[in-house]
Amino acid sequence: MSGKSELNNAPIQSEIVDALMDPQVYDEVVDDVSLVQTHVSFVFLSGDFVYKMKKAVNFGFLDFTTLEKRKYYCEKEVELNRRLCGDMYIGVVTINRSNIIKVKGEGEVVEYLVKMRRIPENHMMAKLLDRGEVNEELIDKMADIIARFHSKAETNKRISSFGSIDVIKSNWKENFEQTHEFINRTISSREFKQLRDKTKSFMAQHKQLFNQRVRNKRIRDCHGDIHTSNIFISDRIYIFDAIEFNERFRYSDVAADLAFLAMDLDFKGKSELSTLLVDRYKRYSGDRMFSELLPFYKCYRAYVRGKVTSFMLKDSNIDSNERTEIVETAKRYFKLALNYIENK
Repeated sequence: MSGKSELNNAPIQSEIVDALMDPQVYDEVVDDVSLVQTHVSFVFLSGDFVYKMKKAVNFGFLDFTTLEKRKYYCEKEVELNRRLCGDMYIGVVTINRSNIIKVKGEGEVVEYLVKMRRIPENHMMAKLLDRGEVNEELIDKMADIIARFHSKAETNKRISSFGSIDVIKSNWKENFEQTHEFINRTISSREFKQLRDKTKSFMAQHKQLFNQRVRNKRIRDCHGDIHTSNIFISDRIYIFDAIEFNERFRYSDVAADLAFLAMDLDFKGKSELSTLLVDRYKRYSGDRMFSELLPFYKCYRAYVRGKVTSFMLKDSNIDSNERTEIVETAKRYFKLALNYIENK
C-alpha cells in the first residue's frame, strides 16, 4: 500500500492535525502555530519549540502505519539525533484524547510527537547560502565535525554488511522500481534507462573497491540525510534529522554520507563550497580512497532526492502550484544524477 495511510489512521491523524493548529492544546504558552509538511511528517512550529508528527504512511522503505511503529521511530529519532545535536532534541511527548485532544493531556494516547528546541529558520544553512553567508571557515568546521562523527560512529560485522555490493545493487534496484511510475512525469525514459545502465556498469567494474571499503571499516552507522536544510548554524552547528526509519539508509559508506551534502551544494550552484568540503573532509578523516566513489554516491543521493521529491505528488494535500514546483525540482535532481555518472 505504497504511500497510503491505513484507513483507520487517516481520519484520526487529520483530526489531530486540526487540533494541533490550536495554541491552547500545547502544555506551554504558545501564541501562534504554523504547519510545514514533508512527505513523511507534519511539523508544527509553536513558539520556542518544534513538534514533529509522523504521517501514517508506508513507502516500502519506511512504515509508519501503526501507532506502535510511530512511537518506536519517534524514540529512535531522538536517540540518533542527539549524537550531533545534543540538547536540540528534547524528547518524545504524547498526544492524548479524552473529551479534547491535548499534548501531554488526559485519556488515551492517540499519537506521539518528537519535541525539539526551535532554532530560527534564518539560521538554516540553506537560508545562509541564499544570503551568501556561508564561508570557507564554516565549511571547514562542518568537514571537521562530520569527519569526527564518522570516526566515532559505530561499526561492526552487521553494519559492514550494508556496504556489500549486493546491498548497494539492491538499493539501486529499489530506486528504479519506485521511480518507474514517474517516467515521463519527473524523469524521461531516456534518462531513466541511462541511469540504470550506467550505475549497473559502474558497480560491475568496481566490485573490488566496494569490498575494500568494507575491509577498511568505512561502513558506519551514519547520519543518512546530511543536506543544507538539515543543518542549523546558531550557537553551534547542528546537523539534525538523521534517518531513523531504515537502517539500510543509515548504515552506509561514510562517502555516501558526505556525498549528500556535497551534492546539495552542487545542486544549489555552490560547487566551489562542495569541492572545499570534500578536500577538508579528506584532510580531517585521512580517507583518501573515498574520492573514487564520490561521483557514484553523489549520483545516488541526487537520484534519491529526485525520487522522494516525486513521492510528494502522491499527497492529496499538495496544491497545483506546489505540484508544478515539485515536478521541476525532481527533474533537476534526476538530471544532476545523470551528469555525475556520465562524467565518471
